[in-house]
Amino acid sequence: MRPGTIDQWVIDAVAPSALARFWAELLGGVPVDRPDGWSYVDLPGAPRLSFQPTDEPKRTPHRVHADVRVTDIAESAERLLALGATAVGETVTDAQGAFRVMRAPEGNEFCLVRPTGRP
Repeated sequence: MRPGTIDQWVIDAVAPSALARFWAELLGGVPVDRPDGWSYVDLPGAPRLSFQPTDEPKRTPHRVHADVRVTDIAESAERLLALGATAVGETVTDAQGAFRVMRAPEGNEFCLVRPTGRP
């Protein structure tokens, strides 16, 4: 039996189109709106990121989040704040590198990271 591969990551969203544009700005790709209310971004070299319409706002933390590698955490955070993200605390530095917890416009957590000693 051949192992599976991830085709896409799906995120519930009250405003799928707006979130697709936010993540396209952060990760690259072109946001696409489907007639059924879904939106998605085909990411360069990665699975599709899809946004499924829901009427329920995010209420609890998720058990999965993305670590997004950037060259400058402060600069990236500032750009994302202007796009509707919020920061959770300050940048933290440890033996693995540096990271800053952020929330996308609908509250889903992700981290901006700058790893140490990894290509």
